[in-house]
Amino acid sequence: MNRRRFPWWRALALAVLVVLAATLATGWYLLAGSRARLEGGLQVAGLGAPVTVARDANGSVVIDARSRADATFALGFVHAQERWFEMDLMRRVAAGELAELVGPAALDSDLDIRRHRLRAVAEAAYVAMTPEQRQVLDRYRDGVNAGLADLREKPWEYFLLGSEPKPWRSEDCLLVIGAMYLDLHGHGHNTRELDIARMRAVLPTPLVDFLLAPDPDWEAPLTGTLSRPPVLPGAAVFDLRKGPAPATTTASVAAALAPALAPALETRHPGSNNFAVGGTLTDTGAAMLANDMHLGLRVPDIWFRARLRYPDATAPDGIRDAVGVTLPGTPALIIGSNGQIAWGFTNSYGDWLDWVRVTRDPADPSRYKVPGGWATIERHAERIHVKGAPDRVLDVDDTRWGPILAEDADGTPLALAWIAHDPHAYNLGLMQLERASSVGAALDLAPTLGMPPQNLLVADREGHIGWTLAGNAIPLRPFDSDPQQPADWSEAGSGWQGWATPGQYPRVVDPPGGRLWTANNRTVDGVALDLLGNGGHDLGARAQQIRDDLAGHSVFTTGNLLDIQLDDRAIFLTPWQRLLQDTLADTSDPALQSLRKLTANWRNRAAPDSVDYRLVRAFRQEVHRLALAPFLARVKARYPDFAWPSGAGNAEAAVWSLLRDQPAWLLDPGYRNWNALLQDAARQVAIRLGKQPGGLAARNWGEVNPAEIRHAFSPALPHFLSRFLDMPDSPLPGDANMPRVAAPGFGASERLAVSPGHEANGILEMPGGQSDNPLSPYYGAGHAEWVEGRPTPLLPGPAKWTLTLSPGRP
Repeated sequence: MNRRRFPWWRALALAVLVVLAATLATGWYLLAGSRARLEGGLQVAGLGAPVTVARDANGSVVIDARSRADATFALGFVHAQERWFEMDLMRRVAAGELAELVGPAALDSDLDIRRHRLRAVAEAAYVAMTPEQRQVLDRYRDGVNAGLADLREKPWEYFLLGSEPKPWRSEDCLLVIGAMYLDLHGHGHNTRELDIARMRAVLPTPLVDFLLAPDPDWEAPLTGTLSRPPVLPGAAVFDLRKGPAPATTTASVAAALAPALAPALETRHPGSNNFAVGGTLTDTGAAMLANDMHLGLRVPDIWFRARLRYPDATAPDGIRDAVGVTLPGTPALIIGSNGQIAWGFTNSYGDWLDWVRVTRDPADPSRYKVPGGWATIERHAERIHVKGAPDRVLDVDDTRWGPILAEDADGTPLALAWIAHDPHAYNLGLMQLERASSVGAALDLAPTLGMPPQNLLVADREGHIGWTLAGNAIPLRPFDSDPQQPADWSEAGSGWQGWATPGQYPRVVDPPGGRLWTANNRTVDGVALDLLGNGGHDLGARAQQIRDDLAGHSVFTTGNLLDIQLDDRAIFLTPWQRLLQDTLADTSDPALQSLRKLTANWRNRAAPDSVDYRLVRAFRQEVHRLALAPFLARVKARYPDFAWPSGAGNAEAAVWSLLRDQPAWLLDPGYRNWNALLQDAARQVAIRLGKQPGGLAARNWGEVNPAEIRHAFSPALPHFLSRFLDMPDSPLPGDANMPRVAAPGFGASERLAVSPGHEANGILEMPGGQSDNPLSPYYGAGHAEWVEGRPTPLLPGPAKWTLTLSPGRP
């Protein structure tokens, strides 16, 4: 009898299917093994009493404990189970230890960051803490390591990396604070002041002052007067028509210089909005606060939603009940409400970094000049471990002011004085805000908090509102110094003279009108501004729009505050729309006629389908490039790596002054007059965008403003896999100079609106979800509501899962 032979290709296909199924099953098993424990009971060493950890349908965590110490342990446990990989990345980035985990691809980052030696700073800060403060960090550490140990499998990312997670250390919490210093302070590069120094080395001082002048038309300080209008320098100061000049800087060359101008035009700088209204403007008599912190967005989000409840004799009814967002890697509630106060932050953009000129001893280069004589440069050999490659040793030359990181315009070595280098600037004082009972008590705490200096806004249950600076490291400078310029600190009385005392901190409490707002703008003037300095304040258009939105209401609900957070009206670009229409009024060019027609009906919104917004925005950017290119080119001719000093819209006042006064001596000689420049700017927009598929009419704002909220692993994976990790690329409304800030991979990392004592009416939106495990029910939870601006409750809903942690043997 003949037996039919089984075709070889079927055998091969079956084998492939079996291998594929086994691979998928193994992957699913490992991925599922790193999901957080959601229910049941677990005994863990380190607790003083049982703690319950409940989660609602969106993964918001409620921790009920019998002490803050036990709540701290439980929070660490939950953070580790849901966010271990992200916590590990934050501590490694801050310490310059990322290459040890991911290999040579991270070496450049480590070489850059390790120069600051933040691991040593964090260790010193931990040693300097009181025993009580160290105990808090130790409790959190123990909770984190217990949470990691309880996972059936290590976090899934480490299987892909072929690595093992290292235990959490107490000082790693301080490194997470260091990561926030890096994020909020330009990674410690201080390129803004370097580039200002280069501008001043090439261009006359009056011209630089003019080009970098603030714009009083858009300012909205809390106190004080507006800045003076910029002073146009005369032809005797600087004349583009005279003397040697670089090659013509008309459109083609301006386009080549565009990357160097990007820091002034592409305003993706860490920032935030917060605003508050007093109790006289609400129907409950309690004040209200809103806060949305603008940061780089990722999956999962940087924040973690949590509610902490524990006994506290100073709290209403003897139970402290605080809700808001935490930062995995630290035990603190970063922003939120505790029933008595609500608080939030925005980046202050004060001047927290200075360059110091280092004069080496000609006879002995290992020494440098200091007040009273000479000191020896300390050399630290920083060993960087690189996965799969030999170690790299980085030599860091350190002075008493900071590490030597750059050169001045004349080649003199520069040391960076940065508050983040001082262990004094790190502590857990922020945790005290969750127990503050009033605006006054919260503002009194602000000067003691070891954190990057922030605008702190507080609203309380009694109807009061207040603002001050939070952060214990505001440097005192000599009154006659210019901190924007590198300076010689080798003379007695020069340099930083210690830290500001609490009495020197500016504050505003219950202002007339009952409204407060900050949006990374200049908030004060005079002596207070001299103290805080200017580290690249926002132009102010965003703050001004918030201020005016607040003025448009006489009674507020939390929904009204959310409406302001979602305001995407293009008020800032409205003058540019009018200018474009005037520029093209008499044009006969068909492409320019199309541009004029598409921007004539001004919808006044940065909506995804807005063609008019995108085209007007592009026109503004092109005008800036063409107007500033001659000055940019002259500085780059001497300093090829020069870029326009960063800071949102810091040439807006200068450009409008040029367009208004039309000085021939400050016009690129390639143009016969300023109107020709405007015509060319419009033409470049029409050509560049018109040649794309569908022409100008298809160029809507959503096309260039997708969400792009990615998981850290996404870039290393094929698209068919990364799309399962990333959030949908939804086109987003909003832009930089309006309350609803949005850019690809950047925007509101949360939106909070709350009235203390009335948290049940509060709102908290968050992108990216709670968990970093794709199999978790909380992966991406709440993201769609954030995209659409639909309010989600601040308070967690009914418990869907409950886990009980009980004391166990070590």
